[in-house]
Amino acid sequence: MDDVLILGDMKEGSLDTRTLELVGVGRRLAKERGGDLCVLILGDAPGGGAAEAASYGPAKVYSVAHPLLKGFQPEFWLKALEQVCAQVKPGVFLMSHSYKGMELGPRLACRLGARLTTDCIDLAVDPQDGLLLRTKPVSGGNAISVFKCPGEPQMATVRGKVFEPAAAGEAKGEIVEIAVELDASMARVASLEVVKEEVVALDKADVVVAGGAGLGEEDGFEALEDLRKALSKSFGNVMIGCSRVAVDKGWISSDHQVGLTGTMISPDIYVAVGISGAIQHLVGMVHSKKIIAINTDAGCNMFKVADYGVVEDFEKIIPALVEKLEEL
Repeated sequence: MDDVLILGDMKEGSLDTRTLELVGVGRRLAKERGGDLCVLILGDAPGGGAAEAASYGPAKVYSVAHPLLKGFQPEFWLKALEQVCAQVKPGVFLMSHSYKGMELGPRLACRLGARLTTDCIDLAVDPQDGLLLRTKPVSGGNAISVFKCPGEPQMATVRGKVFEPAAAGEAKGEIVEIAVELDASMARVASLEVVKEEVVALDKADVVVAGGAGLGEEDGFEALEDLRKALSKSFGNVMIGCSRVAVDKGWISSDHQVGLTGTMISPDIYVAVGISGAIQHLVGMVHSKKIIAINTDAGCNMFKVADYGVVEDFEKIIPALVEKLEEL
């Protein structure tokens, strides 16, 4: 009952990065609870994923194979998870805050009589009672609260990019096959076609050029777009980000937003232009490897976390940067 179980997810034949992030935090939590870390892989042929998961050193990898678990049919996955939890009886069950976690987490918690906390950005174990301390943003990202709930399993979905991915370990975990009983009549929704959604995947960017209120107006993003294009010639994947203020003003769509209520990112380079550095924004980008701040306010918070800072009007600096980059 002290074990930590995480739901693994596959992407293009390999473990998704978010699964590796869960492995990292799950290992720490298992140690604090005095239990083992276990990984669960579901699918019609989960053998490859289970073997890969085992290489990251969990105590056990539960492999559940069934033809109806091909792809993602929520009813089948939910029933399989319910049966696995009945057999394994985990003390803590973690899922990533992905579409699967958001679909399965609340429904599974209801069936297990457990209490789920979604979109957590930090997790710890209370040494007094062993319960999970679940940290998440509340009130539209303007505050952060820590929740503790009784009962087992302790359940949470975890936001991506808030924990470091686990590295492969020397010891391999034991693979345990679990059989589940599923029937096609359980399906409530039929998946007719999988359509790839066009989204701004900020968390996949090598470089993010972000703008905030200091741009003054929507046209300021045109200068950032010029810088993005210039940087794209030297770096692989350069994207435009923004602060919440820029979204609230209607200058740019919300899928570009960085921060607690946007996307958590850790690119190689983060260029913050006209962003003051509210705590909700800093939490979302402070793990960037190099931070460059451009702002006319020398006392703004962004300069406190920046590796390089320029106190100047962006309308003077950005064109000069673009010109120099074009010469390379």
